[in-house]
Amino acid sequence: MAGASWIAAFVLAPALATQDRSEPANGAKGPGVVSGIKVLSDKVPDVSSMEAWKQSFIKEGMTDEQKALAIWKTVWTFQYQASPPHEFLQYYGDLHDPVKIFNVYGYSYCSVASSEVVALARYVGLKARDRGINCHNVAEVYWDGAWHMLDASLICYFPKPDGKIASVDEIIAGIKEWTDKNPGIKGNDARQREFMRAGGWRQGPEVLRRCPTYDDNGWLPAATHGWYSTMQEYDGSHNGILENGYSQGYRVHIQLRPGERLTRNWSHRGLTVSGPHDLLAYAVAKHMPHSVRAGDLAPGRIGNGTHEYVVPVRTAAYRAAALSAENLQDGRVAVRDPAKPGVLVLRMPSSFVYLTGKLSFAATGETAVSFSDNNGLDWKEIARGSSTQDVDLTALVLRRYDYRLRFELKGKDAALQALSIRHDIQNSQRALPALDAGKNTIRFSAGPDEGTVTVEGSTVPDFKGKNLHYTDFRPKVHNITEPNIMIADGGAGHVAFPVSTPGDLVRLRFGSIYRARDARDGFDYEVSFDGGKTWKTVDRAPGETGHGSGKYVTFSEVPRATRDAWVRFSGTNRSATLIMNFRIDADYREPHGGFRPVKVTYRWDEDGKAKEHTHVAKKPQETYTITCDSKPLLKSIALELADP
Repeated sequence: MAGASWIAAFVLAPALATQDRSEPANGAKGPGVVSGIKVLSDKVPDVSSMEAWKQSFIKEGMTDEQKALAIWKTVWTFQYQASPPHEFLQYYGDLHDPVKIFNVYGYSYCSVASSEVVALARYVGLKARDRGINCHNVAEVYWDGAWHMLDASLICYFPKPDGKIASVDEIIAGIKEWTDKNPGIKGNDARQREFMRAGGWRQGPEVLRRCPTYDDNGWLPAATHGWYSTMQEYDGSHNGILENGYSQGYRVHIQLRPGERLTRNWSHRGLTVSGPHDLLAYAVAKHMPHSVRAGDLAPGRIGNGTHEYVVPVRTAAYRAAALSAENLQDGRVAVRDPAKPGVLVLRMPSSFVYLTGKLSFAATGETAVSFSDNNGLDWKEIARGSSTQDVDLTALVLRRYDYRLRFELKGKDAALQALSIRHDIQNSQRALPALDAGKNTIRFSAGPDEGTVTVEGSTVPDFKGKNLHYTDFRPKVHNITEPNIMIADGGAGHVAFPVSTPGDLVRLRFGSIYRARDARDGFDYEVSFDGGKTWKTVDRAPGETGHGSGKYVTFSEVPRATRDAWVRFSGTNRSATLIMNFRIDADYREPHGGFRPVKVTYRWDEDGKAKEHTHVAKKPQETYTITCDSKPLLKSIALELADP
């Protein structure tokens, strides 16, 4: 199921935040933004957030082994093995975020799958780690006093004679024992491929004989690898413990304002965050039969959708959806007092990564347009004039999930006559709320009325220009060196990030992937609500970590009417203490959030005939059904606010 609960919305300026939230100021009727919109199908589990995933897959009374296998299945269900997406936010440049992978992309490769298993396992309280073997990465999860290898990338694990799942070291040892007794097969790809056919692999190393996912000819479910590759990966030539790292905090959080529409497609236009991709040509039924067996109803994996916003600049509705509206008339975006400029600031957050962008506007009078992708800390002018203009935003918004536009109008007759913004986005088809033949139960929900401001930037200097760097958020640093956020040798240091929200702060969710090799080292996670005068320690990310570890926390003890905070990572360094990547999410109350009817439109084909179903949800919680007479070829799901 697709889901909701994340990336923020558009709100009024602080000066308007004291107005009643259900009735925006200056004549605009109804809320300015509906938050947390979620449409779920009974055919697809909800993986829209870590919390939603846990509710979908982790059941009361499960053993640790059952939890670990549920994690393993989740990852291979929602991630296909292919070259990864690159957002250049995490340490390696590839995207390491399970919820993003599940919902935005649907594909990646071994080190990412390993990090996802580790992230989900740690989230439910299990110990987990990454292992590097020959040309491959896998995850190990700890239960019943031992480590157990779970490969969610190639989709395999190896039970021992007692039924317990083997560790990496046990697999390597078992293969070595067998190859020592069978010379000439180790490292011989052709002989290994021949040997595995027609059940031959069952005569190989004892530790591999009970693998539940090899077929009779030794191929693993995706048919890209098989018994022969297992023999090579675990040949002992490389065997190490590492920390691939991951980001945690992203959630699908769909928000809509009047004039805004989100369309997600079970198809693509050839666009991806990393450029051309082989997976674009893949059909699920042909190339991912294992995914079909696991319930995949999508025709493909990569989806392209659109995020469109036609701003109601000629009505009072624009105010309640704006981040700021200064010296503008109540009923339209026009200068009120010509002695000073009128300023409109819009925020453009998205739960799905931007691939392209186009701004179109018609202005009278002098109008300057500026762009910010670091929460309004810096602005760059991108257009100026008093006419109709189209501005290509693609180079500015690629790989982004949030940005702001500022329109500054000068002169007596200065006004915006029209304003629209359009983006191509990327979405995974696998996580969309799919339909199947027969009765489909659809659950609609909306709320709570919250938005989120996110602070996340790469710690790798070489990635500057490809995405945001942590220094773009103007942190205060003490005794920090590069690369990464590293504390200088033998001392104490910190990095502190300012966070400002358009509405009252509800909670801070934050954390990092870090390394502290000495048990006396680590990072204290701290918050301040008085400009850094005093600090409260929320938790500690302790050493000894070896290659690294991860810790993410939630802090909800926020003073009332707070909109500004600091988040600080303070540590000591006796042996290479550093932060590889971090993320901070500040959830806040939407000053003019609330519910208004939402229109949900499904489109699909049945037996070559176009079908469409539209439902207007008039309450924040509704359940309805869609019946397909035959197997549907899914096309799209569109969300927008219904007409008043």
